[in-house]
Amino acid sequence: MNEGRPAPAVAAPVARRISARTSHHGMSRTDEYGWLRAENWREVMRDPSVLDAEIRRHLEAENAHTASVLAGTEALQRTLFDEMRARIKEDDSTVPAPDGAWAYFSSFVEGGQHPLVCREPRGGGPREVLIDGNALAQGEAYFQLGGAAHSPDHRYIAFGTDVKGSEYYNLSVLDTASGAVLGEVICDTTGGAVWAADSVTLFYTRLDDNHRPSRIFRHRIGEAPDADVLVFEEKDPGFFAGIGKTQSGDFLIIATHTHQTSELHLVAAAEPDEAPRLVVPRETGHECSLEHHGERVFLLTNRDGAEDFRIVEAPLADPAPANWHEIVGHVPGRLILSMVAYRDHLVWLERADGLPRIVVRRLADGVEHAIGFDEEAYALGLAGGFEFDTATTRFTYSSMTTPSQVFDYDLETRERTLRKTQEVPSGHDPADYVTRRIFAAADDGEEVPISLLHLRQTPLDGSAPCLLYGYGAYGIAIPASFSTNRLSLVDRGFVYAIAHVRGGKERGYRWYREGKGKAKTNTFADFVAAARHLAAERYTAAGRIVAHGGSAGGMVMGAVANMAPELFAGIIGEVPFVDVLSTMLDDTLPLTPPEWPEWGNPIASAEDYRTIASYSPYDNVSARPYPPILALGGLTDPRVTYWEPAKWVARLRASTTGTAPVLLKTNMDSGHGGASGRFDRLKEVALAYAFALAVTGKAGSLVQTS
Repeated sequence: MNEGRPAPAVAAPVARRISARTSHHGMSRTDEYGWLRAENWREVMRDPSVLDAEIRRHLEAENAHTASVLAGTEALQRTLFDEMRARIKEDDSTVPAPDGAWAYFSSFVEGGQHPLVCREPRGGGPREVLIDGNALAQGEAYFQLGGAAHSPDHRYIAFGTDVKGSEYYNLSVLDTASGAVLGEVICDTTGGAVWAADSVTLFYTRLDDNHRPSRIFRHRIGEAPDADVLVFEEKDPGFFAGIGKTQSGDFLIIATHTHQTSELHLVAAAEPDEAPRLVVPRETGHECSLEHHGERVFLLTNRDGAEDFRIVEAPLADPAPANWHEIVGHVPGRLILSMVAYRDHLVWLERADGLPRIVVRRLADGVEHAIGFDEEAYALGLAGGFEFDTATTRFTYSSMTTPSQVFDYDLETRERTLRKTQEVPSGHDPADYVTRRIFAAADDGEEVPISLLHLRQTPLDGSAPCLLYGYGAYGIAIPASFSTNRLSLVDRGFVYAIAHVRGGKERGYRWYREGKGKAKTNTFADFVAAARHLAAERYTAAGRIVAHGGSAGGMVMGAVANMAPELFAGIIGEVPFVDVLSTMLDDTLPLTPPEWPEWGNPIASAEDYRTIASYSPYDNVSARPYPPILALGGLTDPRVTYWEPAKWVARLRASTTGTAPVLLKTNMDSGHGGASGRFDRLKEVALAYAFALAVTGKAGSLVQTS
């Protein structure tokens, strides 16, 4: 009688409950699933095989349950994967970026999961494969290639590799003269390096035992890594340290920062043994970046009330605020995002009312002009390249309908040269699609931008399902850019929407400020307002919306599941940051001290404790009918630890009064970014999209637990 039907789902695991009561500021809470946090989590990041056996059994049981519930979508997942892969040009390359006699680029080979780092003679010629990611990845369940940086004389390439997903990179150096990788492997780095002018000295950032980038070291080719010199150490666990280089190439920049405070030191590239010179002292709330130009520096700063930033210049010898001269003033609501200084021009990327543009200023006379586009919603990126003495800059452009394009732009003649358009091998006609930007009224009257994509023929009568994506944290703006993957939903009648909620900087720094700390709940309310507006305007309907977010966006997913579960046909939380209160109370975790300015410090502040407790998704799960939920985690994730989604799912399943499935899939071989190979990652996207299609009745089906 059951022929042709999938077998009943494997029963959902029931996590053991061990009530652990804690008290802070006179307020108590109970966490019955805290045991899922492995006491040896630091060791697990480096070696997943040491995970406690009971925890491993539980995660594997969750994976088995999820696989069985989604068994009815397996054919759909394969179809989605094949579609998405067919849209990728497998033997693709980036546009070569020139630097002296060479031009550097990355490339993929057909069937290859990982990039090759390549170069060719400037002006064209036979390419040289420097680093083969596919060869390095052989035999590894996970592999990620970190930054690849060439020395100024082009002889050496420093590159990082991570084979656990825990973001502990080994740093290696390739000698291009011999083709050999040198034996001096440096462990526990962030994966990138910066070269001094002598081409034998490099600087890198090392992670401490709590996975915090806190120390900058200097290494010389030919010496053992244990002889490396500590150049700078950040003692405050709330600050992260990193190293970069000015566009001029004359200075290395040691930056230590939180999400809202910066401190900058300079090291002359020609004098790598010199001690770093402090040029921008830390002031709480002052964010600053720097570019060098001859005897002066340009500073992108929010000091003195310029919360959307301004650009000043100052003498290199003494760049103190008393010596600042403003060259680009502060305009409220116009956020200056980044800048690049060339010999004759200063170029910056700014955003106003959600739309980006590039502005060029000729340094000789101050004449400015802007580069903009006409679509309602689009994404624009500024790429500085390697060179300083050039009149050419490079930028990328795309929209939700327009594949990515790379332009070289002549800063003097204003001529754009299209260097590359993203190729979609299976075919794509932008005219078949519509992209729009609309606004939803939030509860407090703010207008929340929403970027939309749908087929031109999709009926907008309330019948279409919708995938609504949101993030809303750290001031990160989600661009209205092109994605071949989401076409698999849109081509099946979905409206794809991005809610540009507060917590990002889509509408200036104020938009960020009003979605962080004590104002965090605005982020969640904005997302709910966007969902309701889409239903009211008949783009979709309540109960036809699938909410989707990852990391801090996964927090939004957990919050709206508690706030308005009736709006959603399903919720997808990828590496969801849902156990906010527990994490912010645990100062041993890698990101906790640096995150206190973002969320609040519940250890030190009773008010912050109450605020976070009021919205933390895990702490606010209650007896109510939840919609279908799919949570995705990574065992070696140092950013959102695996136990956050595991605890959340356990409590949701124990609390829901409905029958909708609550699912957890933990990738046992990866971290925050999921599977590392470009095709393996598509399998995870196909899983999430199959879930979205199934819960909206568009395709596939979820198997019921017997």
